Amino acid sequence: MIFKKIDHIEAIPQYFDGALSFYAGVLVLQVRNQLKVDSLSLEEVSYLQLGDTILELMRVRDAVAASAGSWKSGYRMMAPGADDMDKTVAYLLSNGVSIKWVPVRQGISKRVQLKDPDGLAIDLRPGQLSIMYACETNSNA
Repeated sequence: MIFKKIDHIEAIPQYFDGALSFYAGVLVLQVRNQLKVDSLSLEEVSYLQLGDTILELMRVRDAVAASAGSWKSGYRMMAPGADDMDKTVAYLLSNGVSIKWVPVRQGISKRVQLKDPDGLAIDLRPGQLSIMYACETNSNA
């Protein structure tokens, strides 16, 4: 196969500082690099790492809120894995994060959904169970 993985995901938060604080401080993504950019719209890029995936947060002038609606085109959500869902929920709540869905059992796993400061969905799943499980179990459909 030519392609091996998703290298990074780009996000333009409406409130850059709040998003950077949330992802680095609460979700504990490691800030790998921050670059000031001198362009018409782009002011700064921060690279945050979780495992082998990079989240590229981009500070742009006059960022506007994403359009309303659950099924809009574009970025919908990210889904990091968590080793212990109950401890992760307790940690998030202790850090003031509002949980949209408390742990919900779906098949053999629990699922928790929260939102980042811009309202973008984050869907927590058990660390060893990924969407690949669903793909593998339905491969004969």
